[in-house]
Amino acid sequence: MRSPRRRAREFALQGLYQWQMTGADAGEVLRNLAELEGHGAADGAFLEAEIAGVIGEAAGLRVLLEPLADRKWAEVSPVEKAILLMGAWEIVHAPQVPYRVAINEAIELAKRFGGIDGHKYVNGILDRIAAAVRPEEVAAGRTAERKPRKAEKEKAARVPPHKVQA
Repeated sequence: MRSPRRRAREFALQGLYQWQMTGADAGEVLRNLAELEGHGAADGAFLEAEIAGVIGEAAGLRVLLEPLADRKWAEVSPVEKAILLMGAWEIVHAPQVPYRVAINEAIELAKRFGGIDGHKYVNGILDRIAAAVRPEEVAAGRTAERKPRKAEKEKAARVPPHKVQA
């Protein structure tokens, strides 16, 4: 079962796709999304903030994203553009969302709705944005990852190997 926040991101993806194809404003996009089945199960406040935020900040987000893309922005699929814009908006403008959550949610959307290996593309770009925009949070996350691994290695080094009995 998908959480209300995940459902909001799925609706936001649909809305941002519509925005790219039609040029509709955030209000029109949100009105159209409200008519879709399952809309009531989504986190409405988050959906509104994401749609309005991404559309309102699209030019600035694009400035961050374009240099990291391995192709011209016009050649990136509309689905991957929407996912990248959403992930970048969350990393830059929603500090209450941990950067790892923003990236993981974007990866899941790309796996479900994007092209083959689109999730790897999304991951690579958003990871670099997170490192640039939230360096302290990224560094803290990387340090936390190393500590358990290091402790496990040290523990394994102290345990003598088992003798095999014949």
